[in-house]
Amino acid sequence: MKKKSTAEISTNDLEKTISSYLEKRLEASDTVSVSGLTQIAVGWSHETWLFDADWRDHNDEPQRLELCLRRDPGNALLRETSDLEEQFKVLKCLEKTDVPSPKAYWLELDSETLGAPALIMEKIPGECPSPWRKDGRKFYADAAKREVLPKSFVDALCSIHNVDWKSCGLDFLGVPSTGKDFALAEIAKWKSLITESDHPGHPILADLMGWLISNAPSTEKLTLVHGAYRTGNVLIESDHVSAVLDWELQVIGDPMYDVAYMLTELNREGTDLLSNIVPRDLFFKRYETNTGIKIDEEKCRYFQLLYAMRSAAFWMSAAGLYAQSKNTDLRLARTEWSITVALERAAQELGY
Repeated sequence: MKKKSTAEISTNDLEKTISSYLEKRLEASDTVSVSGLTQIAVGWSHETWLFDADWRDHNDEPQRLELCLRRDPGNALLRETSDLEEQFKVLKCLEKTDVPSPKAYWLELDSETLGAPALIMEKIPGECPSPWRKDGRKFYADAAKREVLPKSFVDALCSIHNVDWKSCGLDFLGVPSTGKDFALAEIAKWKSLITESDHPGHPILADLMGWLISNAPSTEKLTLVHGAYRTGNVLIESDHVSAVLDWELQVIGDPMYDVAYMLTELNREGTDLLSNIVPRDLFFKRYETNTGIKIDEEKCRYFQLLYAMRSAAFWMSAAGLYAQSKNTDLRLARTEWSITVALERAAQELGY
């Protein structure tokens, strides 16, 4: 019998599949009831489903878990670099730290079991307004005026950079040598994605990569780096960050890589608030006080140009998926245009 693809599996079938899966992993005296199964349209790399699981244990006591299922459809953005097994390991390591993150319960790499490789983790209460939409920008602007969320947002980033990554086992991510190794490794990673996208390339991109290699900065202090820390990648409850999400691009590397992402204009629209939420002065003072790390703005400018290369790599990969009919998500159709936008910004920074 031909195996159904994830797109062909109905919600009802998936409920039954999850129920059967959980019955084997929970101390359930009877059927595990799965309710409220809903796919949420966020992210570009994995399917995300939210649901509740109810059962009775062997003492006939009612039990409930609120859960999140992430599945790899095999044709999504960052498919070459985003690994569910790595995400699962990272979340397990973070359970030992102060970083607000979901608890990871189960990893299933067998496509036959849950319809695709998947992980099941805790569903954290909170909302995730999109910073690219009008209502989302209003949400963050209003929260900034209350002055609570901006501090919590900075504190969550500080908790990431303060992680003792060696003692909690995150060195499995790979540890670059001090010096230029971190920057050069990131350049090589995104160059590889560009090559795999089979995109014809761009002369500005070629210049940008050459400049990045020639001007790679030295990294002396290594921390856990999230890789995409911004509004839209955190859950918010009662004006506090309840969880940091999207553990897909994390590395052990230069903390300024995250700081540069905070400072870039690409992550805010029509406001001076960093990532649409934090006043610049507050960010600098609170970050430096809570981490003991001095913000190096010159290095951040370098990493912002590296982000331009990374963005071009993202969009080349996404555009290729859509052009080759491997993914029909209409959001990917417009990414060919986004390549030019990212590279034009880089060209301006390079003095074209």
